[in-house]
Amino acid sequence: MTAARSEPRPAATILLLREAAGAGPAVPAAPEVFMLQRTSKAAFLPGAFVFPGGALDPDDASERALRRVRGLDDAQASARLGIPAGGLAYWVAAARECFEESGILLAWDEHDRPVPPERAAALESLRAPLNAGTLRFSEFLEREGLFVRAQEIAYYSHWITAASRPRRFSTRFFLACAPAGQQGAHDRSETVHSVWVSPRDALERGRRKEIELIYPTHSTLADLAAMRTPREAFEHARRLDEIEVNAACWALDHEGSLRLFRRADPPYYEIHWSDPEEKGDTCFVIQPGIAKRLDRLVTRITAPNPGMMTGPGTNAYLVGRRDEGGALAVIDPGPAIDSHVAKILEEGAGRSGSRIRWILTTHTHPDHSPAAALLKAATGAQVIGMPRPEHGHQDHGFAPDRVPADGERLQLDGCALRAVHTPGHASNHLCYLLEETRMLFTGDHVMQGSTVVINPPDGDMRVYLASLERLLALNAAIFAPGHGYLIGAPQREIRRLIAHRLAREAKVAAALQRRGPSTLEELVTDVYDEVSPRLHAVAMRSLAAHLDKLVAEGRARRAAGRYILSADERSAP
Repeated sequence: MTAARSEPRPAATILLLREAAGAGPAVPAAPEVFMLQRTSKAAFLPGAFVFPGGALDPDDASERALRRVRGLDDAQASARLGIPAGGLAYWVAAARECFEESGILLAWDEHDRPVPPERAAALESLRAPLNAGTLRFSEFLEREGLFVRAQEIAYYSHWITAASRPRRFSTRFFLACAPAGQQGAHDRSETVHSVWVSPRDALERGRRKEIELIYPTHSTLADLAAMRTPREAFEHARRLDEIEVNAACWALDHEGSLRLFRRADPPYYEIHWSDPEEKGDTCFVIQPGIAKRLDRLVTRITAPNPGMMTGPGTNAYLVGRRDEGGALAVIDPGPAIDSHVAKILEEGAGRSGSRIRWILTTHTHPDHSPAAALLKAATGAQVIGMPRPEHGHQDHGFAPDRVPADGERLQLDGCALRAVHTPGHASNHLCYLLEETRMLFTGDHVMQGSTVVINPPDGDMRVYLASLERLLALNAAIFAPGHGYLIGAPQREIRRLIAHRLAREAKVAAALQRRGPSTLEELVTDVYDEVSPRLHAVAMRSLAAHLDKLVAEGRARRAAGRYILSADERSAP
């Protein structure tokens, strides 16, 4: 069974926020948000509590409507939404739906003064013809001398209904501070109840099953619950520089049953990459020994070596135009497990023998490179990688035929890989960028589901962070890691990893400040307090790397097996 696909309709939703009753500087409180309950007879989301919103109307993009928008032109609005053109219509739709569904008028006069509550109340009777389509919003604005101030309506998020749903929408969420004095009310047609409610209270009522909340609403409320005031939430929305789509997707388990995934789920980005047409026919389960076709150029084969440090197992990737019978490259052949090597050879076989011509390694840890020798013996392929370092747990049998230079372009059969030296986890670590799709094979430099262990002396935290910074300039579309699923939103992921490492470093410095001279064993319980004690032995490797970084930067020193914060660091505010 696969999911049927229909094109989602463009839509806009508005998050209206106001100060909670009794809130003020001395009484901090989360803002209240305006919510509506849809009628149980509604064709879409019957009975659910939602924010005001709906599908775009043709009039929203009319020349007359766009003339009533100030502070943003269509090119700027479209760039903000990441679409070629037509973006400004979403701001019009947000303001229109706000008035039609809630009776709250997000409009300003020709002198940029907000509509006073008395005038908004006097215009309440026009909601019915607007909803019925007998009055166009552009006509309403023009007749009343009103404008939409786009700078007061911030783009916040983007949600797309999953394929196979009877009605699909590509909905842009916007956020605005409610005009003072306008209380709002449901339309008594599509909506039967309205309420101003704190996000925390709405979430709690949803938890108790008192109200029905769909996933995008629940997720948005959870975000808003962290905001202290409407203005803080609005400024947060204005500062967002990268708004990703939240497009729920379907995929199959290994028994053929469909399951729905959302952006927070580990397989989410891989499903979208492998199933761009949203057929729902890709399998999300990583099964060692079962080849997974990721796209037209890449197939993944996961080795049967699962564990705490390897996740589901080590990923080997076959790269090349497989449907055209060309030569193939293997990236990270993995451990020397006979069944794993046999599967790679099977997938790389052609009518006249093996099509594997190149074997590339990201680094020489024993779960990544030992199978290179076995594959070379079976295929005669060229082994490409950097020699093993002297330190650490390494594959001592690794012998490359070719050592690529940093930035070197490796021309394969119909596609090209660019080698990128990324030391840190290992001094000889390489990533490979597939230029045709901008998929970056990250080995252990970036892993799915966990952070990488940095194990001195070969591992180096300073170098690792610098290597992460280098990846930002590559503009990769997706990461193919040595373990786990494909990783989406690469830029965001890199920034998250850097922020995580620096936050850990701050905990190291704070622990030294608090404890004074300390050993690794004493520090690990403070610095990795959220980690299970059974993992502290592993955590101490990265802790040592953090401390080595502080020492190299002159922020700490080591004496008699103890680490001591420098005087400058101790006196820092």
